[in-house]
Amino acid sequence: MSERVDLPAFAAAFGRAVHDAGIPSPPERAVRFAQALALAPPARRGSLYWTARTVFVSSREQLETFDRVFARVFGGIADPAQARGDPNAPPPPGAQAGPRPARTQAALPEAPPEGGAAPRSSFGDLREPRRDGDDAERRERNVQLAAASAEERLAERDFGQLTPDELRALWRLMRELALAPPLRRSRRARRDRHGGRLDVRATLRASRRTGGDPARRIMRRRVLRRRRLVLLCDISGSMEPYSRAFLQFLHAAVGGTDAEAFVFATRLTRLTRALQGRQPELAIERATAVAHDWAGGTRIGETLRRFNDSYGRRGMARGAVVVIVSDGWERGDPALVAEQMERLHRLAHRVVWVNPHKASRDFAPLAGGMAAALPWCDAFVSGHNLSALSAVAEAISTSRRSTR
Repeated sequence: MSERVDLPAFAAAFGRAVHDAGIPSPPERAVRFAQALALAPPARRGSLYWTARTVFVSSREQLETFDRVFARVFGGIADPAQARGDPNAPPPPGAQAGPRPARTQAALPEAPPEGGAAPRSSFGDLREPRRDGDDAERRERNVQLAAASAEERLAERDFGQLTPDELRALWRLMRELALAPPLRRSRRARRDRHGGRLDVRATLRASRRTGGDPARRIMRRRVLRRRRLVLLCDISGSMEPYSRAFLQFLHAAVGGTDAEAFVFATRLTRLTRALQGRQPELAIERATAVAHDWAGGTRIGETLRRFNDSYGRRGMARGAVVVIVSDGWERGDPALVAEQMERLHRLAHRVVWVNPHKASRDFAPLAGGMAAALPWCDAFVSGHNLSALSAVAEAISTSRRSTR
């Protein structure tokens, strides 16, 4: 029976071999390689290859070098024990003089022996002794790895290309997205022994217990609160491929951060109450029933004027983080967009514009509404997929202005 391999030393030796070949390999990759081997012990040489390639290869240009290192280490030409200075390690077969003998199909780990028996793994020493319940545990781990891979693929898919099933899976991932507007000091204060302001009334009341002598000073400190988050989403015809995904984003924001949600095409509609609840399908049905201008034209200037007059000046946008999701196509006068964006910029703490077309290589902000609004935006991001929404979350949480 072969000995068990010391996984940390084994992974570190292979990581050094990869690094010496010219592929950047920090120690963290060797740690991940050892963890991957412990989590899913390879039963065949091919499984070991894909595990190592997933950990150590980060670009297509590195594939040829990695394949050469893997063949040298695991193909019988070299041994990782040499890299860690084991004096008792036998010399590798490939180091002997003369041409290397051709490997037959029977010498490959993947080739089954005669009689149809299951192939014996060349790396069986990487696995723990088999115990009751190992198969079920291994299957559970494989399911978890497959689910993680599916989530990674979904995170890179453009919102405009998602199927209905993928949109439902997307909502669960959006719920995990942390939207944290920056903190602000409210006008309210509370007692705090380390506060910087004296609470005169409370101190005088307490002095009555000591004969009028204020022996104990009571201090107060202003309370820190999250800034309000306000989202305005374009549901016009030009944004229709992205409307469903961004409505789910609005639903997650309303449920997670108590955000205010609006949609617009030719007019402004408030959806905060309609998007409340934990079931996205019902919430979106209520939202589509309330918004009657779905997939219509786009009047960004009129929409912003309605928002500033009806909600912004009354306090909703004052000191808030306002996020506008739109491609910038405007049927009206772009000058009105610039005028209303300037008003909104004076009221809000930050204005973040999300345009899913920004991710295109050929994108340029040439649309009339987009060109007019851009000078008054503090951040301009794409948000075309789930990974890009992390940039939206970062723009929301940033406290400074003009990060465009």
